[in-house]
Amino acid sequence: MRLHSVLPLLLLSVLSAGCERGHVELILANPSSPIDQDVADSLTELFSRESRIQLNLTESRMQEEAAIEELLAGTADVALISNSMPYRDGIMTVIPLYPTVLHIGQTGEKEFEGLADLIRGSTVFAGPEGSASRVMFEQSTRRLNLQDDEFSFVENRERPDVIVVFVPIQTSVSRGISSLRLISMGSPESVGKGSIVDAATLLNPYFRPFIIPAGTYGDATPEPVLTLAVDKLLVARRGLDSSVIYDLVNELVRLKPALSAQQPGLFQNLTGDFDASNSTFVLHPGAQAYLQRDAPSVYERYSGIAEVGVTIMIALVSAGYGGLRLFRMRRKNRIDTFYSQTIKLRNSVTSDTGNDERREIVSKVRDLQNTAFEMLVDEKLAADESFRIFITLSNDVLAEIGEKS
Repeated sequence: MRLHSVLPLLLLSVLSAGCERGHVELILANPSSPIDQDVADSLTELFSRESRIQLNLTESRMQEEAAIEELLAGTADVALISNSMPYRDGIMTVIPLYPTVLHIGQTGEKEFEGLADLIRGSTVFAGPEGSASRVMFEQSTRRLNLQDDEFSFVENRERPDVIVVFVPIQTSVSRGISSLRLISMGSPESVGKGSIVDAATLLNPYFRPFIIPAGTYGDATPEPVLTLAVDKLLVARRGLDSSVIYDLVNELVRLKPALSAQQPGLFQNLTGDFDASNSTFVLHPGAQAYLQRDAPSVYERYSGIAEVGVTIMIALVSAGYGGLRLFRMRRKNRIDTFYSQTIKLRNSVTSDTGNDERREIVSKVRDLQNTAFEMLVDEKLAADESFRIFITLSNDVLAEIGEKS
């Protein structure tokens, strides 16, 4: 094989090798929530089999606050964090994974009228202090004018009178939901009419109204339940390469069917065209690049404007050229008038024309020449070949009339 045929193949091989991205390992903060643990296990298993990106869980399980600290310290790369967590500089949103829904459940048989009456005198499990469920519950009790001594928090979720937790909607009732009586925060028709749900979403923009359909949890939901939802985000530390995050989002969207098979009903909203406007954290540049993957380039964005500009420019050039031709035509028409008048004067001279008439005709021809030179000075005639022809013609006429005289 000749050298000139080998070199292109070698160059192509080098370029192809350079374009292939290598294996990437990311450390995922191991969540403490059982549901989040299941999701983390599914992610690590699928990515180890199906992707060039490998997710490794931290040895210890941790609450969301601790996971954020791990990201800021650089000992973890990504984590599952509720969108209700406070903003932290250095934490960046990758993609919303699934919604977590507020479940308010009654464990006993207490009769009550309204949510305030249910909470009054009850023991309440609302998650750890600072969690999304605890923050939302405390804001709701203030709106219901409940004092701190009218209820009490407990840390054991197996014995409270009221349970307030954010968990994803589960198609299975094996997690104990069926043993609760889910409480609605109002009627579905009350949304947008100043209800307690409207107050919660106003104070916490990351919350949104959510309706659990009747029958979702069997006997626990004989009627629709109005509640709140907040997204569980996959977040990353600042400084993680944008290309890695881009590929991570792409792989999550690609693996959605496999994730949905392992966690039915959980990843319905997982999409590559997510809305990050309500995210608590700044969107990662890699995720932003993925969202804008189909956006027009600078050339495409302004090509329409350029085409209009070129069209206008061509029109202006054409109009200018047309105007110039018209101007030249007007000058040509003027010099043609001098031609015709000069020839008419020449033809008026015959053998019977007297000297006085000849002198008068010579005077008219010279007047035509003077007028032509004045118009030339005023740029009403062009100093071109047509003008020179007129001067030659008029001089010939003057000479001819002189000879005949």
